[in-house]
Amino acid sequence: MVAAAVILRERPAGLDDSKKLSAARREALVPVIREHALAWAVAWALPAEIDELNIHHATLLAMRRAVEGLGVTPGECIVDGRFVPDLACPARALVGADAQIAEVSAASILAKQWRDAEMCRWDRVYPDFGFAQNKGYPTAAHLDALRRVGPSPIHRYSYAPVAQHSLTFDP
Repeated sequence: MVAAAVILRERPAGLDDSKKLSAARREALVPVIREHALAWAVAWALPAEIDELNIHHATLLAMRRAVEGLGVTPGECIVDGRFVPDLACPARALVGADAQIAEVSAASILAKQWRDAEMCRWDRVYPDFGFAQNKGYPTAAHLDALRRVGPSPIHRYSYAPVAQHSLTFDP
């Protein structure tokens, strides 16, 4: 689970919900976002934390870590979704914020690009799973690899498709 936080000095052109942008466009925007940011941070929750806390609470943990990683306290934090983490600043949730608020769009882009790059790195360690292509999503090839070799140490063991195969691998 990856989250990011961004405080912009000015809005760079081309920002949008990261899901609406191609990988190439997101990649091109990363240095632009960093250049226009007063502060930015990327943070995550580890698979074991997700298994322990559940995906919802692990997401809030990653968000809190990202905001704390800014090095400055924002005047307000706007979070995409329905829930906000416990923060040292005022915060509000806004569904669809990544398509409406420049800072949230920027954070969404940074988080997705970091996650994609991390999955490419893990692909070199665990090539059976095709992480560079599927970015960890349960594609047919990924599920087939789970059946063939069992989960890797970076899998979330509480996630149903992995839990079904966790007897074949002892983390």
